[in-house]
Amino acid sequence: MSQTYLTTEQLSQRIQYNPRTIRNELVNVCLFEGRHYVRPFGRRKLLFIWEEIEKDMLALAPADASAMVYNEVTNG
Repeated sequence: MSQTYLTTEQLSQRIQYNPRTIRNELVNVCLFEGRHYVRPFGRRKLLFIWEEIEKDMLALAPADASAMVYNEVTNG
């Protein structure tokens, strides 16, 4: 299975979070080493695994999000 590795800056563009927010607030709270990111060659740089992050983001989305949006639009 091929995986897409992203730098912090590339991930920030995809999920619309500031790179500093990713490093300071999401790493080790929502994003975990070995699952969502790796440290290649034991260095400081983080490479994020896009497929794992996307899978977890979609799993945490409310199942009836489209119904909630529809209700807000129609019931104003």
